[in-house]
Amino acid sequence: MSRGIIEKALSGFYYVNTGTRMVACRARGRFRKEKISPLVGDWVQVQELSDGSGSVEAIEPRKCAFLRPAVANIDQLVVIVSQAVPVSDPYLIDRVCAIAELKGCGVVICINKCDLESGESLEELYCRVGYPTVQVSAETGEGMEKLYELISGKLSAFTGNSGVGKSSILNRLHPSLGIETRAVSEKLGRGRHTTRHVELFRLNERTLVVDTPGFSSFDTAELNLELKKALPETFRDFAPYRDACQFVGCSHTKEKGCAVLRALEEGKIARSRHESYMRLYEELKGLKEWEAKGKEKS
Repeated sequence: MSRGIIEKALSGFYYVNTGTRMVACRARGRFRKEKISPLVGDWVQVQELSDGSGSVEAIEPRKCAFLRPAVANIDQLVVIVSQAVPVSDPYLIDRVCAIAELKGCGVVICINKCDLESGESLEELYCRVGYPTVQVSAETGEGMEKLYELISGKLSAFTGNSGVGKSSILNRLHPSLGIETRAVSEKLGRGRHTTRHVELFRLNERTLVVDTPGFSSFDTAELNLELKKALPETFRDFAPYRDACQFVGCSHTKEKGCAVLRALEEGKIARSRHESYMRLYEELKGLKEWEAKGKEKS
């Protein structure tokens, strides 16, 4: 039996790096019966077969897992954003940050295309929230050294809306990767997806990155009852004020005596962050426990 990490999942095969070679594996049928799917990033036990292929026999406990994109055990999400075309929607950034907080996963905000449009306002905002933030240019190489420091020795998943330059940044970090890129459409102001599946890449032996499809992949499957219950806790800039609210169970939306709303009015919390919170709150508030259980069974 060999131990390895799944680096790619494609067409029913799991490509497991055992440290000595890459083994193309099928998963044991019992995983399907137990409704468990191996994920990129999973550490697994593999039975190697005489023909050079293998079988995934066991999945080791995960420290975190995402449904879409299907990836496990990442240390941090690197959220690629842009103030140039296409301009990233702050709500989508904050939604991904909230999901990462729920999963116990770190966040790095990477503002690309700073050679075309300064990302200073976004950098200031997310530094205040408490996220490591860096401005880069995949075109000129500016900021790449700092980004490399932020991801060094970790397993990071790169995500962001289509066209912000995820693949271009990865190619700049490690030119030999040769990940496909496409230009942003001038008419639509966005790029076409070039990432068709989740795959893990090694920048060096200790630094691994996952290129994932765009923000649309973090769909309603991740906006679940668990997030509804913990939503205020996923906005880390609310933390200094939550316990000072007048009433227990304050939703931080319109209550009198809400310390979060007072901090918002005093400029201690960015208005865009609270607006994102309100959008998520409205999106989640109609989710009932019986509906969530029904979705899990389907």
